[in-house]
Formats: sequence, C-alpha cells, structure tokens
Amino acid sequence: MTKTVYFVGAGPGDPDLITVKGNTLLMRADVLIYAGSLVNPALVARSPAPEKYDSWGMKLPEMVRIMREAADAGKCVVRLHSGDPALYGAIIEQIADLEKAGIEVEVVPGVSSMFGAAAALKTQFTLRGVSESVVVTRPAGATLESDQIAEFSRTGATMVVFLGTEHMEEVLAKAACPPETPAAVVYHATWPDQIVVRGTVADIAAKARAAGIERSALIIIGGVVDATRSAYTNSDLYG
Repeated sequence: MTKTVYFVGAGPGDPDLITVKGNTLLMRADVLIYAGSLVNPALVARSPAPEKYDSWGMKLPEMVRIMREAADAGKCVVRLHSGDPALYGAIIEQIADLEKAGIEVEVVPGVSSMFGAAAALKTQFTLRGVSESVVVTRPAGATLESDQIAEFSRTGATMVVFLGTEHMEEVLAKAACPPETPAAVVYHATWPDQIVVRGTVADIAAKARAAGIERSALIIIGGVVDATRSAYTNSDLYG
C-alpha cells in the first residue's frame, strides 16, 4: 500500500480559487492539517475530514508525527498551505522528514497571493516595454539577516515583496529606484475584506498605514502598478 501525504496550495484567500485537484483532495481527506492563521476557514469547513489540526504554533516534529501516523494507518492526509506552497511555504523540511519515514509526498500547486494581488490591481507583472522580469523577495527580519531589496530595485524589474507589511517603511526606504516609481500595497488579496492602495515608492507606506494596513499584505513596486501611464508596447500575440 502506498502511503502518501498531499501538500495542497489553498490559493490566496477566495475559497473558490483552490484548484480542482486540490479541492478533490480536500473532499477526500481523512486527516487535514492546515495553516490556520492563513487559510480561509471556509476551506477548512468544506472538508469532511473527521480529523482536523491547526498547525499554528505546532513544531515540525509534531506536524510530521501526525501526518506520518495517519499515512501509516492508510488515511488520506492533506497538508493545506496558503497560496502556493512553493513560495515561503516551508515545505521542504516537512517533506524531508516524511520521506525519511518512508512516506511519499505529492505537491499540488495553488494560486499564489501575488497573482491575487495582480488581479486586484488589474495588471500583469510582465509588461512589454515596462518590465520583462519579476523579482519575488522578502525583507530582513527575525529569520533573515540581510536582504537584497536595494539591489533588486535597481534592475527595473517588477518587485513583489512578501512578509514586509510590518516593516513597510524600512522596505520602501531601501528601494533604490526613483521615488516616483509606482507602488501598491494589497491587503488580503481576493478575501472579502481586500484593500488595494496605490501610490509611489515615496508615499505608499504612509497611504497604506492611513488605510489601516498593518499585516497580511503584499508590496508591489514597478511601472506595471500604473500600467495605463506606463509606456508599454502592445504584444505581438494579437497583431
């Protein structure tokens, strides 16, 4: 009997933005372990799994033990991560310990909050004539000694900054691009209480604070934030 744990991306917030495959596994789950501080409770409620565990505050050995014991018992185990597990999902250490215990792992991708933010802004992160690249990064903090925000901001690429809301002022102060560069802060992308604030590198932090944003937001920097005013070029795809 194959023993498998499924790591599933829950999507950015809107429960309808989980993938079809992810939702199928959610409905099949016997054991659901989820990131309670980040995953929409509606998804947790949707699953009929008789065993549900909020991983908030759990240590790695406890999470792995729950998943391993359930998989050993032949149960369908779903580990539900917010957004897409590939971005700041901390899945590798979980996978490594499970595979050491002889448990197979399958990762089901999800819609990242960065794409929810792009949808909220009604833009695209790569825009001909404005930016052909996207940098995904985070600021230094308790778990990261240094960052490359200044270096990345000089490239002209679109920047998406995760885990930076609490240090928004410091993040924007590090940006080495012109102060008039368009910027946005998107709080709870795709959730019912979503907030979108637009501005520039010079003023976006103050605007976001004035809107009451203190956590759970993405910082977007680059000309694509204000695409209608950028000198973009039409794609050749549509002649």
